[in-house]
Amino acid sequence: MTQQTEEALAEWSAREGMAETMIPLIGRLYRNNNVVTSIYGRKLINKSAVDILKAHRVVRHIDGVEMEPADSLALIEALNTLDLGAVSVDLARLNKKAKAAGGDLTEFLKTELGEAVGQSGATAAEPRDIVLYGFGRIGRLLARILIERGGYGLRLRAIVVRKGSEDDLLKRASLLRRDSVHGPFDGSIVVDEKYNTIQANGTLIQVIYSNDPTTVDYTSYGINDAIVVDNTGRWRDADGLGQHLTAKGVSRVLLTAPGKGELKNIVHGVNHSDIAEADRIVTAASCTTNAITPVLKALNDEYGVQVGHVETVHSFTNDQNLIDNFHKGERRGRSAVLNMVLTETGAAKAVAKALPELQGKLTGNAIRVPTPDVSMAILNLTLDKATSVEELNTFLRNVSLTSELHRQVDYIDSPEVVSTDFVGSRRAGIVDGRATIVSADGHHVVVYVWYDNEFGYSCQVVRVMETMAGTHPVAVPAVR
Repeated sequence: MTQQTEEALAEWSAREGMAETMIPLIGRLYRNNNVVTSIYGRKLINKSAVDILKAHRVVRHIDGVEMEPADSLALIEALNTLDLGAVSVDLARLNKKAKAAGGDLTEFLKTELGEAVGQSGATAAEPRDIVLYGFGRIGRLLARILIERGGYGLRLRAIVVRKGSEDDLLKRASLLRRDSVHGPFDGSIVVDEKYNTIQANGTLIQVIYSNDPTTVDYTSYGINDAIVVDNTGRWRDADGLGQHLTAKGVSRVLLTAPGKGELKNIVHGVNHSDIAEADRIVTAASCTTNAITPVLKALNDEYGVQVGHVETVHSFTNDQNLIDNFHKGERRGRSAVLNMVLTETGAAKAVAKALPELQGKLTGNAIRVPTPDVSMAILNLTLDKATSVEELNTFLRNVSLTSELHRQVDYIDSPEVVSTDFVGSRRAGIVDGRATIVSADGHHVVVYVWYDNEFGYSCQVVRVMETMAGTHPVAVPAVR
C-alpha cells in the first residue's frame, strides 16, 4: 500500500469517526430538545455516518469547499450544552455566519438562538393529532414520514380503512413494512389484533374500520382536534370532504389531491401562507403541480414567463389497468406496463391556483409510462428576459440551495442520472441541469424537472400539515 493510499484511508477514517461521534449528539438534540439539524436542507436525523459526510459534500456547491466535519461537530457539541427548545438549525449556514463573526462559539450560538436557549425542548404548539383516511400509496408513505419524526409536531394516531378481509390488519401492517418501490420500513412493527393497533417504532396507530366518515367517533380513541388527511381521492369538493368535519374529534381536513370548487390548492413553499385559521378544508394539489409550481415561481420572479407548455412523463398509477380492460377514461384501459399512454393533466391549469400570475399562460399534457415511480415534467417556456444555459442553471442551482424554495427545489448536474436515482427524494422537484436548453435569442427555454411523484409529494403534504397545525420549528439562521 502506497503512502498516498494510506493517507487517503486515514483521512476518511478520521472524518467517518467524527461523523459517528455526531450521531448520538444529533439524536439527543432531537429526542430531548426537539432540535432538527441539517446541512443546507439535508437533514441529519437518523442518518448513517456516510450519509452525514455526503451532506457535508453538498456545501462545496455553495461555498466552494466542503464543510469540515470538525466544524459541524463543534457546533453540535456546543448546541448540546444550551438546553434548547424546538428549533430547526442549519449547521452549514450557522457555521458560515460563526466564522464571519469570530469570537467564542458558544456565546455566538446563544445570541443567534436567542429565546430558544434554556427552553428544555419546549415547542410553540402541542403535537397535533393526525388521522390518515385511507392507507394506499400516499397514505403509507405519509405514515412512514410521520413515524420517522417520532411524534414531534404531528402525531399519527389512527388510520381509517374499509375492511378488506379477515386478516386485514396483518395485511395493512405488511404493506407498511414492505414496499416494492421504497424498500423496507426502517424499524420495528408490532401488530395487536385484540385492540386493532399497529405499533411502529413506538408510534401506536389505531386502525379503524369504517365505510362512512360521518360515523367515526375519534374521541372514543382519545383523539381530539385532529387533522384528517383524506388520501382516498373519493371526495374532492367541500360537500364530500365536509363529511369528515361532522365526526367527533375532527377540526380540519387535508386532501392529498387537487380540490374542486373554491377549495384552496396549496403548494408548500409557494402559497402555504394563504392557509387561514378559518380554513376547515385545504387541498395539497397534485404531485405534478407541486413539482412544477416552485420552479415556475422562481423562473417567473426572475425572468418573467410569457407563455409555456408543460409535458409530463408520468409513472403509471393504480387507476390504470395492468392488462387491457375497460376503463371509463380515454386510453387508460390499455395495459399500463406495456404501453406509453397519452392522457390529460390538469397540472398546468392548477398552477394558477397557487400562482395566479401564470393564469392562462400554460398548457399541459401527460404521457403515462411503464415505470412504477418517479416522473418528469418538461417546462417549455418563453421568457421576458433573455438568459443563457449557464446563467439559467446557476440561478436554478442557487434557488435549490439558498432561496426560500430550497425545501421544494433540488438541482443536479450529472450525465448519468436516471429516474430510479430520485426514488425517495424529499424535494418536490429536481432540476436536471444537464438537460437545460436555451434558444439562440435567450428567450425560449426548456427545463427538465424530475420528481418522486409518491415520496417527494408526500413530504410536501406533511409540510402543509405542519402549516395547518402551526408546529414547524423556527429556522436558524433564517433563509431570506
